[in-house]
Amino acid sequence: MPRIAEARQPAEPTSDEQKDRYRRILKAASKLGAVHGLERMQMADVAKEAGVAIATLYRYFPSKTDLFVAVLHGQVNTLSASAVKEPDSVGNAGAVADVLIAAGRRLLERPQLATAMLQANNAAQLQGGREYTEANAAFHRVLLDALGVDEPVDEDLRMVRIIEQTWYGVLISVLNKVINIEQAEEDVRLAARLLLGPRYDEGQTS
Repeated sequence: MPRIAEARQPAEPTSDEQKDRYRRILKAASKLGAVHGLERMQMADVAKEAGVAIATLYRYFPSKTDLFVAVLHGQVNTLSASAVKEPDSVGNAGAVADVLIAAGRRLLERPQLATAMLQANNAAQLQGGREYTEANAAFHRVLLDALGVDEPVDEDLRMVRIIEQTWYGVLISVLNKVINIEQAEEDVRLAARLLLGPRYDEGQTS
């Protein structure tokens, strides 16, 4: 199991120098996590690869959970609903499926790292914290943008959470070699159509 984060919140980089160190740490964690996964990767190796003191690493990331959630957050920040087809051509549910499939393909390029990020995300759900909250909110915003929802109500947020949880489950099935990537993408499209289509493509609000 990943080490449980300490009570204190991770420090947030503010200066350009701190932000550079922060980026180097995330890059090092991505590199080493892709080879060793969550359990076998050592924080000392991340610090060495990033060229920072171990105390600096722990100041920003008190645990591997914090570190890999931040790596996931970085990947989420590169997602954009504008990178997929316009909803007019594929429907809002299809636009969300496109976003999730694109994100899944990127994650699955490095299975060990994907597993590490998903394990960390699951652990972080129990802990909360800034990185998890920000990563979660950023991902939900990408999906809401794909749905064409500017001011979500509670039901919109619930729908986004449900499709996100479904997507995570599909990814885990691929990582566990239960299904292949092609089946996973078909499952994501089916889930988006069934869960989101009635409300966002057919105009039904109940």
